[in-house]
Amino acid sequence: MLRLALAAVLVLLGGACATIPPNAGGNPADPLERYNRHMLEFNDRVDRALFKPVAQAYVDYVPGSVRDCVGNVFSNIGDVPGALNNLLQGKPREAVSDICRVVINSTIGVLGCFDVASKAGLEKSDEDFGQTLGRWGFPQGAYFVWPFLGPSTIRDSFGRVAGFYTDPVDYIDSVRWRNSLWATRFIDTRASLLPAEKLFDTALDRYQAIRDAYLQRRRNQVYDGNPPRERDPDEEGEPKPATPPDQPEPAPPR
Repeated sequence: MLRLALAAVLVLLGGACATIPPNAGGNPADPLERYNRHMLEFNDRVDRALFKPVAQAYVDYVPGSVRDCVGNVFSNIGDVPGALNNLLQGKPREAVSDICRVVINSTIGVLGCFDVASKAGLEKSDEDFGQTLGRWGFPQGAYFVWPFLGPSTIRDSFGRVAGFYTDPVDYIDSVRWRNSLWATRFIDTRASLLPAEKLFDTALDRYQAIRDAYLQRRRNQVYDGNPPRERDPDEEGEPKPATPPDQPEPAPPR
């Protein structure tokens, strides 16, 4: 079975021939664009063959109330590393709020099935280690598309590695339960992206639309929704001298 799966992946990878524009790699934020476009095409092929049909079946056959419960449970789990990252970012108030969310939703909310904390006014912060690195000035680095995992950056890639060690699911002893939760969370996350993907399907350049949306979203998250204004390239260098006012015409001789 494993050999068959690997063979299928190799076939999909071999057929992932994306259209590469002549100026690919010219964007300073995306010097790996040629590789990234091929990897996006590969991910799309795998997604269309496997992940999207499963996610669509999940939406079609699982009642909405059950899907909401599942999504809330994993959101509740995510508040644990969220609290840690808020603390690492020097935001103790938000960290305490996340801890309170976990306590309330895990008890009154039945293991997080119901988001009672949000109704009580405790907003979800949704922080991760990639945002923590950005908070302390680590540059985002090049845009990078991971196999299966999708869009990322060099900074967010390090953040994902750290996230493996702060995910409560990873500390479940039972391999069967741990793998089941991983798979369920992946399917739930993929299903939540079904409405959004239609926006990218209508874009003239789907790759560019996904890249720009990802980078803009991550920038907003690092700065908690209030990013500084990006410097206009026309503003670089010395300021232009002010245009002198028009001189009045000399008066005609008397």
